[in-house]
Amino acid sequence: MPTTVAIVASEGFSTFHFSVPLILFGDKAGGQQRFTRYICAEEPGLVWSQEGTAVQATHDFTTLAECEIVIVPFWRNVDEKPSMALLDALLKARANGATLVGLCLGTFALAYAGVLDNRRAATHWEFEKTFQRLFPRVNLDVNVLYTDDDGLVTSAGSAAALDCCLYVIRQRFGASVANQIARRMVTPPYREGGQSQYIAQVVPHQTGDNRINQLLTYLQTNLEQPHSIDSLADQIAMSRRTLTRHFQKATGMTLGEWMTGERLRRSLLLLETTALPIEHVAERSGFQSSVTFRQIFREKIGVSPVEWRRTFQGKQATASA
Repeated sequence: MPTTVAIVASEGFSTFHFSVPLILFGDKAGGQQRFTRYICAEEPGLVWSQEGTAVQATHDFTTLAECEIVIVPFWRNVDEKPSMALLDALLKARANGATLVGLCLGTFALAYAGVLDNRRAATHWEFEKTFQRLFPRVNLDVNVLYTDDDGLVTSAGSAAALDCCLYVIRQRFGASVANQIARRMVTPPYREGGQSQYIAQVVPHQTGDNRINQLLTYLQTNLEQPHSIDSLADQIAMSRRTLTRHFQKATGMTLGEWMTGERLRRSLLLLETTALPIEHVAERSGFQSSVTFRQIFREKIGVSPVEWRRTFQGKQATASA
């Protein structure tokens, strides 16, 4: 018998997020139908997305309790608690042994239902603080593409929905079926690393302190050179202690944190746009050695420099790495 899958449609849903499970759980890998899909809303009928598209919901939320997999692909407003109809349906589905899946902001809907309390979960990194404020009892991990804690499966933002749904399929039917579907979708069946590799490195380049701005400009143009707090203090005629205090106040970071962030930002650009060997990337970015660069890169970004280049530039550029 095909596995039953309920996909929750709510007003203002994301067309992209909804289409991922709609397509993946409708796929007939190897010509075999493995899923029976139900589109569920509070009331059957047309449900409109935030982009102006619509889906036809054929079932209401009572169907969730009858399905083996229940997916909430998105949630339009993270501060909006779902209706009691949806919350009750999620709790009944969980009690009946269903796998509950929250894709991206859909994790918020599961959290509102209380099923994620004391569980590990993921959501889009931009909403980390909001999620932690609303759900302090959930163990949020913002550096993974998806999590699975006893059948409660949650994913990071956007494209991670693909990774998450393929994971659910892999758990049900094995790697061969998941790989077949991934090939049809022209997407990797499994990606290494976490969502930190897709978070822009936020490094302030301008502040309200003119002397610190002068220092930042100097550092950006001399990033590959070795620097010490003493030499930089001399550069802008400050004492070491005064520089440390002013820099922290102006940027919200220590000098070391800013330098590491800016050097990583430059290394990302070089990895994405050049075929320079990793040793040269490290040197041009101001790291003392390629070993130090690799260690810091993996610690902060979550993948190796070679893996980053492969993701953003393609395999042809990794031969010299």
